[in-house]
Amino acid sequence: MKNYDIIFFDVDDTLFDFTKSEQEAFNKVFDKYNLLNSLKLYEKNYQEISKVLWRDLENGKMSLVELGSERFRRLFLDHELEIDAVVFNEDYLGFLGEQSHLVQGVEKVISDLSHKRLAIITNGYTDVQTSRINNSPFEGTFEHIIISESTGFQKPQTEIFDYAFNKLQITDKSNVLMVGDSLTSDIQGGINYGIDTCWFNPKYKENNTSIKPTYEINKLESLLEIIK
Repeated sequence: MKNYDIIFFDVDDTLFDFTKSEQEAFNKVFDKYNLLNSLKLYEKNYQEISKVLWRDLENGKMSLVELGSERFRRLFLDHELEIDAVVFNEDYLGFLGEQSHLVQGVEKVISDLSHKRLAIITNGYTDVQTSRINNSPFEGTFEHIIISESTGFQKPQTEIFDYAFNKLQITDKSNVLMVGDSLTSDIQGGINYGIDTCWFNPKYKENNTSIKPTYEINKLESLLEIIK
């Protein structure tokens, strides 16, 4: 156990169940466009496209604004659908902002750590992430909510951590912990910045990368065993 005073949390698949949130938003937006019956046909293709684009975002090859419409532009091109990808993406993000499905055990963890300084660093859209947090039990819980769209930087870039440290007026990196589910975003970002990291890995994924987190947990409650 270590006496971490400041805990940075990722949002998607760390605090919130993004799979459930995304599925709900998909159902609503595809229903709006009368495409719900074909959703399964598009989903796998969308996931493949999205994975590539989010990796490009992390590597600084595209902006978040570009990613939003580009994923649907490519999807509609693949399936020969004449739909405005920009408008469709706006509708999708609107529905996504309504979703606040929590990861199992997260309410207890946040409650038990309420005596610590808690903050969020998340890659994503400001309106969407803010709406989801405000519609959850965590409204007002976090000292700062740092969102990539607002800062102009995203994890794993060191600049987003500079922004966070300035916001929270942190001078000592040794008592800060970054918690998240993504090796390439959360953990690599923390490592790049010289802070300890905790990889939340509920699906027991194999780590075949050179990225080595300080800790690895499979249940969020295990975080309480790490933090003094």
